[in-house]
Amino acid sequence: MPSPVQSAVRAAIEAVVEFVAAYNRRRLPKAESPYLVGIHTPMQSELTLQDLAVAGSIPAGLRGRYLKMGANPVSPDPTAHHWFLGDGMVHGIAIRDGRVLWYRNRWILSRLAGAALGRAAAPGPRRGRNDTVNTNVADIGGRAFALVEAGSFPVELSDTLEDQCYNPFDGTLDGSFTGHPHRDPLTGEHHAIAYDGSVWDAVRHVVVSAAGKVVRDVPVAVRHGPCIHDCAFTARFAVVLDLPVTFSMRAVLDGHLFPFRWNPAHRARVGLLPRHGDGAGIVWCDVEPCFVFHVAMPLMAKTVR
Repeated sequence: MPSPVQSAVRAAIEAVVEFVAAYNRRRLPKAESPYLVGIHTPMQSELTLQDLAVAGSIPAGLRGRYLKMGANPVSPDPTAHHWFLGDGMVHGIAIRDGRVLWYRNRWILSRLAGAALGRAAAPGPRRGRNDTVNTNVADIGGRAFALVEAGSFPVELSDTLEDQCYNPFDGTLDGSFTGHPHRDPLTGEHHAIAYDGSVWDAVRHVVVSAAGKVVRDVPVAVRHGPCIHDCAFTARFAVVLDLPVTFSMRAVLDGHLFPFRWNPAHRARVGLLPRHGDGAGIVWCDVEPCFVFHVAMPLMAKTVR
């Protein structure tokens, strides 16, 4: 826990950095972002469509919801906008008895999105000032959560998407989470490697139980603040992708909103962290410099004896 003096010094430094970044952002070349035009043009409204037409047929046994989400900024700055940034919007369809009952799309009501839309922000505890959630939706503990990496707490979504609430897994999540947790089909647990843009010397192995509570949060020492978008696990290990895309203070000071850049000075390696051990037990394996966005994992089967 930082002392009051340390907190005050850090707040002062952050204020100076934000002032310089905002000044330099105004000096960036004025250009339309490719992530705001064409197929990337943000939706401008929330829709509710009932009993959608179906081309072909849907198996009668297929029942439930299909949910997805991504960045859909309410009022983006085209000069500094990046594909991964902006207010989140969740889309969903409900399927039952061969029918599509509804389609809905709803903004995640962060403080900024709520203010821009003239609506109240979603309730629930916040982690820091940036409460944007815009990356993924996952079923964790039988509930739907909107997720983001490196920052905000998750947002729990109601069955109809009409209600949402910031929820750090019922108060059991202390730090950041990930946009891409992976579920162990044998235990029902979700595994995540979480990082934080303001913490450069550690990432964390977070495990959420089948009941939706954090049961493990173990730090792993790293350097340079690596961006870890995805992870993997085996029966014995959590897999940590420590690769050379890292936090760049230079990018921040230059006014860019996405603060990660390729860093040739960062050692490319994959870590094997024992699923029930601490960070000191990790085994690092050097790899060729690369970056991994997503991991494909085979299903794990129970051993038959």
